[in-house]
Amino acid sequence: MLVGVPKEIKNHEYRVGMTPISVREMVRHGHKVLVQNHAGIGIGASDEDYTKAGATMIASAEEIFAKADMIVKVKEPQAGERKMLREGQILYTYLHLAPDPEQTKDLIKSGAICIAYETVTGARGGLPLLAPMSQVAGRMSIQSGAHCLEKAQGGRGILLGGVPGVAPGKVVILGGGVVGTNAAAIALGMGAEVVIIEKSTERMEELVARFGTGLRTIYSTQGAVEDECATADVVIGGVLIPGAAAPKLVTKAMLKDWKPGSVLVDVAIDQGGCAETSKATTHAEPTYVVDNVIHYCVANMPGGVANTSTYALNNVTLPHAIAIANKGWKQALTDDAHLRNGLNVCRGALTYKAVADDLGLAYTDALKAISA
Repeated sequence: MLVGVPKEIKNHEYRVGMTPISVREMVRHGHKVLVQNHAGIGIGASDEDYTKAGATMIASAEEIFAKADMIVKVKEPQAGERKMLREGQILYTYLHLAPDPEQTKDLIKSGAICIAYETVTGARGGLPLLAPMSQVAGRMSIQSGAHCLEKAQGGRGILLGGVPGVAPGKVVILGGGVVGTNAAAIALGMGAEVVIIEKSTERMEELVARFGTGLRTIYSTQGAVEDECATADVVIGGVLIPGAAAPKLVTKAMLKDWKPGSVLVDVAIDQGGCAETSKATTHAEPTYVVDNVIHYCVANMPGGVANTSTYALNNVTLPHAIAIANKGWKQALTDDAHLRNGLNVCRGALTYKAVADDLGLAYTDALKAISA
C-alpha cells in the first residue's frame, strides 16, 4: 500500500502522523511511504531521518493526497485538506466529528474511508488510541492552569502548591477518567488541594486506592459541580462520552459565583467542551476571559509537547496502520471489531451512531457500509 504522511497545518501543531521508526516498520512490511518535506521538524526528525528509514520525501501535500492510498495524520483534516481527499482513500487520524458538522459533511461528501483514533476500542476496554493524548493533556492541564493563575497572566496570583504557612490552591477536576487521573497526579504532586467529581462510585474507589485520602472524591451532581467550582482556583474539564459531544456541566450562570481570576482548563474542547462558555483556542492565543474567569481551551494541547506526544501516539496507532496496509481496509475492519469501532465515515455513509445522533444525520451500521 502507498501510505502518505502530510505535514500538519493546524495552528501550532508540531506532531506528525508517523515517526521515522514507524516509517521503517511500515516499509519492512513491504509498503511505500510518502512523507512531506519537513513534516517531522517539530519532533526533531529531519528529512534525512525519514529517507534513511525508507520514506520518499515529497514537496507538497497536494501530491501526497493525490497519490497515497492511505493518509496518516494526527489532527482532523482542515478545510483545504478535506478538498483533496478522494473517493476510496483511507484517512486515519483524530477526527472529533460530533462538534464539527462542517468537517463531517465534507468527509461524507469525499467518499473517503475515515477511521478516527478516538473511537477505536481496546480488548481490555477503553480507548487505547486516545489514552496517550489524554494522559498528556491531563498532565499539561495542571501546568497550563498553574501558569494562567499567575497575576501577570490575569490570574489570582496563586501558587498551586502554596508554601509553609500559606494554603495551597484548590483544583477541581470534572471526570475521573484518563484526563482526570493524570491531572490529579500532577496537581497532588505539586501540593494542591484536589477534588475529583465523578459519577462512578467504582471509579472513585479506584482513585482513592491509587492516590490515598489526600484526594477528595465527590459524586457528580449539578449541586456538587456548582459548589466545588465556586471555591476552586483551577477547574479541569475532563469528561468524555466516546465519540459524542461533551456534556455541558458548567453553565454560564455558574461563572458569576466563581472566584475572579480563577481558571477553567477545558480538556474536553475537542468534543465541544464541557462548559457553555468554552470555545476552541490555539497555542498562539490560548486564553480568553468570561465573567472574570480565564478560559484555556486549546484544542490540540498535546501539540505543545510534540516530541513526547508523537512517539506516545505512534506506539498505539502503528499496529492498526500496519494491519490496514497489510490486509486492506475492508478486511482489516471486518477482522477487528475494535478497529471497526474507529470507522466514522465510509464512502458517503456516517457509521458512528453517537456522531449521527448529535448532528441529526442518518446512521449506517459499519459492517453494512463496509460490505456495500
